[in-house]
Amino acid sequence: MCAEEHACCPPFDPAPWGDKELVWEGKRFVQDRVRSFFHIPLNFGSVVRRNQAMIDEAGAGVQRPLMLCDENSLWGADLYFEVTKDVPNARMATLTGTFLTKVFEGPYRQVGQWMTEMQDYVRARGKTLEKLYCYYTTCPKCAGKYGKNYVVLVAQVGGKT
Repeated sequence: MCAEEHACCPPFDPAPWGDKELVWEGKRFVQDRVRSFFHIPLNFGSVVRRNQAMIDEAGAGVQRPLMLCDENSLWGADLYFEVTKDVPNARMATLTGTFLTKVFEGPYRQVGQWMTEMQDYVRARGKTLEKLYCYYTTCPKCAGKYGKNYVVLVAQVGGKT
């Protein structure tokens, strides 16, 4: 998490993520689970720190870390940390497919509204939504420091609607 005097998260440039179509083939991630209460994470920081330590020790980090969140339950969410190689003692996952991205800016409480907008965006592109991930680009303290809270929604999509 952030120290008081400096930002722990690099500034986010939304341009490379806005309204893009990405094709991933076996993109490698460490996967873990966060406990939540009505989508409010309870142990997010400790899960991130634990996984980042394993990734650093394995030398598997990427230059600009991508962490996706699958908000799949009121009681928990799956986190996916992008890595360059398998990490010992970690649960590994890969993502393959076509993904549409859209950048949103504002408070986290708007994520539900953004998800609805993303579903409309996917339909407007003539695709079907298979899975929706959130890319929280900075921690809350860094978002406050930068004055912007960007969230990228990453939709795994299928063929025509």
